[in-house]
Amino acid sequence: MGKLKIKKGDNVKILAGTSKGEVGRIVRVIPKMNRVVVEGVNMIKKHQKPSAANPQGGIVEIEAPIHISNVAVLDSSTNEATRVGRRLDDNGNLVRYAKKSGEVLSS
Repeated sequence: MGKLKIKKGDNVKILAGTSKGEVGRIVRVIPKMNRVVVEGVNMIKKHQKPSAANPQGGIVEIEAPIHISNVAVLDSSTNEATRVGRRLDDNGNLVRYAKKSGEVLSS
């Protein structure tokens, strides 16, 4: 299991599945399963029992995790899906950059 090139807060485009083509922001990264949860994408219905937090119970819609291979980071300058690389900047820090434009991605 290598280093993931996707971080929480990245804007991504969905490449495969029922939500293909949609764009969203990463809410959660699950490294052990190589999956991410994207805001407002891959919604599923979950039946919930009544609890103290949700006394009514019922059916709620939540975001389901998507495999990392099915999402691509959006390049902020061109707004296109791009691959991510890592390189040293001028100060010697390792930064992520968009392979299409060469621009450094915000951390």
